[in-house]
Amino acid sequence: MFFWGRAALRSGWGRGVIEVRGVGQRVDGGRRTLRDVSLTIGAGELVAIIGGSGSGKTTLLDAIAGVRPPAEGEVRYEGATGSLGYVPQDDIVHMDLPLRRTLRYAAGLRLPAGTAPEDAEKAVDGVLDDLALTGRAGQRVGSLSGGERKRASIAVELLTRPRVFFLDEPTSGLDPASAADLMRLLRGLADAGTTVVMTTHHPPDVAVCDRVAVLALDGRLAFHGSPDEALEEFEAGAVDDIYLRLAGAASPGWENRFRRPGGGAAAGPGVGAVRQWALLTRRNLDLLTRNRLTLAVLAGSPVMVLAMFAVLFRPGAFAPDSPSPGATVMILFWIAFGGFFFGLTYGLLQVCTELPVLRRERLTGLRIGPYVLAKAAVLLPLLAVVDALMLGVLRALDRLPAMGWRTFGELFVTLLLCSVAALALGLLVSASVTDPAQATMALPMLCFPQVLFVGAILPVPVMAAPGRWLSCAMSNRWAFEALGHSLGVERLWGSGRSPLGPPLLASYGGTFSRAVTADWAILAGFTALFLAGTAAVLARRTRTSPGLPSRPAHRTSPNSDTPS
Repeated sequence: MFFWGRAALRSGWGRGVIEVRGVGQRVDGGRRTLRDVSLTIGAGELVAIIGGSGSGKTTLLDAIAGVRPPAEGEVRYEGATGSLGYVPQDDIVHMDLPLRRTLRYAAGLRLPAGTAPEDAEKAVDGVLDDLALTGRAGQRVGSLSGGERKRASIAVELLTRPRVFFLDEPTSGLDPASAADLMRLLRGLADAGTTVVMTTHHPPDVAVCDRVAVLALDGRLAFHGSPDEALEEFEAGAVDDIYLRLAGAASPGWENRFRRPGGGAAAGPGVGAVRQWALLTRRNLDLLTRNRLTLAVLAGSPVMVLAMFAVLFRPGAFAPDSPSPGATVMILFWIAFGGFFFGLTYGLLQVCTELPVLRRERLTGLRIGPYVLAKAAVLLPLLAVVDALMLGVLRALDRLPAMGWRTFGELFVTLLLCSVAALALGLLVSASVTDPAQATMALPMLCFPQVLFVGAILPVPVMAAPGRWLSCAMSNRWAFEALGHSLGVERLWGSGRSPLGPPLLASYGGTFSRAVTADWAILAGFTALFLAGTAAVLARRTRTSPGLPSRPAHRTSPNSDTPS
């Protein structure tokens, strides 16, 4: 079944030894989760890290893999070349794409620059065959079973033929048959020469391994050796009993017993920023078109908003002989708010739903800039279409005055810049939250200030001083004022017969007298600021978890080919 493993053995992939020396880790402002862990992992070994909940299994795995470099000590990869594979507990594949297409995008991002398309396709075919997934290649990933999805995540990593493979709880949530099948796969990879290190809380997994590292509850290494030696050391009849011994305040001498002298991080794929952006843009478009619910929301929300505009406002509010200043203000405001709402809702769920995928791809060299810009590149044309349709429909329904193409173009640019600034804000929030529920809860909190402090309900000049300052931070304000300038509300209100016009105009002061290009520059500045903030947040969140040190602690020995 696992023919790739034998091919790897023949070609020499996977040779090397990992030495962990005095590794310690701290989180939450200094609390220790690992204490002076030292061990040696031989080339081609299958090693399980076990221990009670909170003992630091995942923390140790991440430290060895270079995902979160340790605060103390070092990790060395001796005499090895090649890439590292890492599969976290979360799925690192998109649920809405067919499996083969998912692997094609992964190959484009991970394989070296210049890889021929036919070679990339062979790599995809190879991992599908190795993992017995060829028959599922055309299925949507979300429709696969739990075991098949786990194998799909492993397939993504095997594309680069890693010499060392790390897995966090690979059998978690699987039924016994699927777990046993997955362990046979990992056993085959190790037999072929690939070093495999995994965490597990599933006792049957340990019997398949060459060695087991047991962590005590205080984060110290209690044992490192073969499974049989572990049973003898802990005077246990089964692996389950080891957990009971650990929970019962183990016998002295377990910790630090297997210390050895003993980093490296996964090498990037060498794909340039422009190629990454192009691949991610195509993938985002693919994901967008295959998610029917998302498409329904994206298409349905503009239709609903336009329908409300049509029944809310009477025609002719901008008629020069009898203008309706109050209706004019509201129409301008709701047009601006519509553009803001579309951009914000389009961006809010773009990042938080795929953070596990992004974290893993960052370890393979994915740049944050192309990732963020690819999100904007896919949604920008859609926003342009929606904004143009909104203006066109409102004009056709006589909710906007007759205008030339130049005026219409000004309105369109203003509305599009408003939508793009809101899209960037949505991406920033999406990058900052942990799940879609939090993003959804943020929606009203982001929209409410954009209603109160824009200047439509209460003109900015008559606001209290704090309100005037706060209004400057509302991107919607500048779109509202630019729309009013382009449609000439000052002329309309000043010359109209409505008694509300001149007093209303006086309360707005010079709000609509500023050049529209100045408002455009402000909106563009908001966009750049929010996109830069998104990139900064994602760079921090995908580099390390909160509270962990960001300085690199990994080193390499003089004879190591792995870069530090």
